[in-house]
Amino acid sequence: MTAAFDFDRVIDRRSTDSNKWRKFGPDVLPLWVADMDFPSPPAVVAALQARVAHGFFGYLMEHPELPAVVAERVAKRYGWRVSPEAVVLIPGVNVANNFACSALAAPGEGILLQTPAYPPILRAAGNLGRVRGEHVLARDAGGRYVVDLDAFAAAITPRTKIFMLCNPHNPVGRVYGRTELEGMAHACLSRDLWIVADEIHCDLLLDGRTHVPMASLSPEVEARTITFMSPSKTFNLPGLKCAVAIVPNPALRERLTTTMGDLMSKPNILGHTAAVAAYREGDEWLEALLRYLAANRDFVGDYVRTKLPGVTVAPAEATYLAWLDCRGARIAGGDPHTFFLERARVALNDGRLFGSGGEGFVRLNFGCPRSLLIEGLERMRSALAA
Repeated sequence: MTAAFDFDRVIDRRSTDSNKWRKFGPDVLPLWVADMDFPSPPAVVAALQARVAHGFFGYLMEHPELPAVVAERVAKRYGWRVSPEAVVLIPGVNVANNFACSALAAPGEGILLQTPAYPPILRAAGNLGRVRGEHVLARDAGGRYVVDLDAFAAAITPRTKIFMLCNPHNPVGRVYGRTELEGMAHACLSRDLWIVADEIHCDLLLDGRTHVPMASLSPEVEARTITFMSPSKTFNLPGLKCAVAIVPNPALRERLTTTMGDLMSKPNILGHTAAVAAYREGDEWLEALLRYLAANRDFVGDYVRTKLPGVTVAPAEATYLAWLDCRGARIAGGDPHTFFLERARVALNDGRLFGSGGEGFVRLNFGCPRSLLIEGLERMRSALAA
């Protein structure tokens, strides 16, 4: 809890239309999908209430406010200067990732990604009739995921046209540093690859880390990069459907928008209201949230180390997602997702859905009040001890 915001308060969501809380049975504690159990910032709620009270929900204006707000924000937070014209409004990152790949690679050409990978990123190539290539992230002695730049370069084949970057990385929680990004960018530029950068978790960096947008590395990298960002994860707004593509290269931007055409709608008008309010007035709430998430992250790490035998976790550097390695827990069938769901009545994300390197892992969402986190971990401990 902070002086201004109470993140310890447990609010009933099971009686609402929440997919997180309604997907499983009433006795299951959901610690799975990337949906925090905290209300959105008061400034966002107030802006939405005022917009709803007005009573009109017509089409969003042709040149809305959000692009200028985003340009101002990325300059202030990341030192990346883009024009508002470079900011394209979209309803969500997942669908836009698919449109970007469709625009930049023909059927049969290749899309390179890093595994384990967020499932919609993993599925993009198959959705489009493109060929998926994989660079499996390496792990150091402490279990921290790292980029082997030689292996990354070797994963680029003659048919590869796109590298799909996820930074901060979901599910492993890595924040790529400038050296790693420069190494990957060099490999991409030397082979004329386009870069599609999913940076949706860019504001959720823990321990005072700073996000480096891939496109900010150099004008040459920027010219070949489409960057996706959204307030949805940061401010818990995913259901309001509002995100942005930042594409400073006019020709590349035209290529994306032409591909999207009438197939891609504009953001929800309430999503636009919420996004502007979040970016303009939500940073005090965000700073308090990051402190709470870091404490929850540390609690998970200590609990796993001392009370969940055979389970390990490398501390997340960003996001509110813990990537638990359960391979040493001797769970029958090597399926920790089913084990914890059936024996502990705790819902987690199945690591196998994240592709290569996900077998024997589960993803746990610690973006919740501490009491719920403790209950979930206690249930998991009891199941392992039985």
